[in-house]
Amino acid sequence: MENNIQFIQTTPEQLAELISKGVKGQLDDFKKDFAVNTPDELLTREQAFEFLKIDSTTLWRWTNKGKITAYGIGNRRYYKRAELLASLIPSKKVA
Repeated sequence: MENNIQFIQTTPEQLAELISKGVKGQLDDFKKDFAVNTPDELLTREQAFEFLKIDSTTLWRWTNKGKITAYGIGNRRYYKRAELLASLIPSKKVA
């Protein structure tokens, strides 16, 4: 069974505005959930290797080689999300 929606006494302009408002609301919610607006967000070691989809030993090795920077508070280590993204380099095309 199909769900049908009828727009009685709705102009095309009003319909376009309703759709636009709905899409804008969804995009605003997505931006909040995605947290793109927090470039200095600190990630724990676990969050960092999950974010990069790498093993914890790879994260440790990259940190020791200086490929990425870790920040410490006491015995804890943190990584800035924006710096992790900036450390990524484009891969060469494979033919």
